[in-house]
Amino acid sequence: MSRKTIRYSVIIIPLLILVIYLFRERSPFGVGNTSFAAEPKIEITRIEFAEGKNTLTLQKAGEEWLVNKDLKTRKTGILFILKILTEMEIKSPVTSELFNKEIIENSVDPVKVRVFEKSKIIKSFLVYKTASNKYGNIMKLRESSKPFIVFVPGNEVEIGSAFSMNELFWQPYTVFNLLPSDIYSVALENLTDTSSSFLIKNENNRFQLYGNARELTGWDTSRLIRYVSYFAHVPFESWALNLSDDGKKNIEKEEPVYKVTVVTSEGEKKVVKLWQRSVDGNDVTKLDTDRLWAKTEGSAEIFVIRYIDIDPLLKKRSYFYPG
Repeated sequence: MSRKTIRYSVIIIPLLILVIYLFRERSPFGVGNTSFAAEPKIEITRIEFAEGKNTLTLQKAGEEWLVNKDLKTRKTGILFILKILTEMEIKSPVTSELFNKEIIENSVDPVKVRVFEKSKIIKSFLVYKTASNKYGNIMKLRESSKPFIVFVPGNEVEIGSAFSMNELFWQPYTVFNLLPSDIYSVALENLTDTSSSFLIKNENNRFQLYGNARELTGWDTSRLIRYVSYFAHVPFESWALNLSDDGKKNIEKEEPVYKVTVVTSEGEKKVVKLWQRSVDGNDVTKLDTDRLWAKTEGSAEIFVIRYIDIDPLLKKRSYFYPG
């Protein structure tokens, strides 16, 4: 190698190293703080959350996902968390003052997230849930890292709530999922109009209609069968996980407007109570005409259900008669 070539090498190589370094560091936040998104070679197969002593695992098993190894998951919830994990970016940095005020002073414990592709960890970070921004989060890659508000470009919804430690959040939002052959009886109590209440029983493979504790006649068989078929899929909108204990007690101390009781052919009983829901608009409390509060007997949690989803079940006794 000639002396001239050596001189060029001595000059060019350091310049190339400098260019590469500047290119890698051109992010306004520094390369070590910008990579929150996971980049699997093929696909994410497991997600682990930890908060204090509590843990929750989402894991792919064949074509479906399970929460904590044996519970079925809600497909939309899984699609949303996968979108967050692969597409999230920094929205803005967080000052030390804001982090201390919103996180340290409020003793907010982070959700520690680990993302896997098969057995390999491909990303880990900390999520501090907070109401200080509309994205519901402040995140760090490590405890010693800089804090940032993180979002999914093109999606303005709160993503902090998606890092939930509650098993219920990840399970299907379903009230009833029963075929007519699975049902022994259905009772609808209309507590604001008791004369509209009714009971349907499957007796000798034939549904019968009852009211006021006696068997009724003259009803339309096709309407009865159609009504029972509505129990094949009754979804609800969301869990009311942010309700305080006092809020739950205030709802439950009120008289429900409806009570639905289903007994399956296997003898299992499910009771769902429904309450009117109020919303605040222009500083005036008014009735929510689109949604109800609801609770399954034996569960501690209240959920929100839309009228459009529960309306097929809220029939009056007169529905079953021609004309």
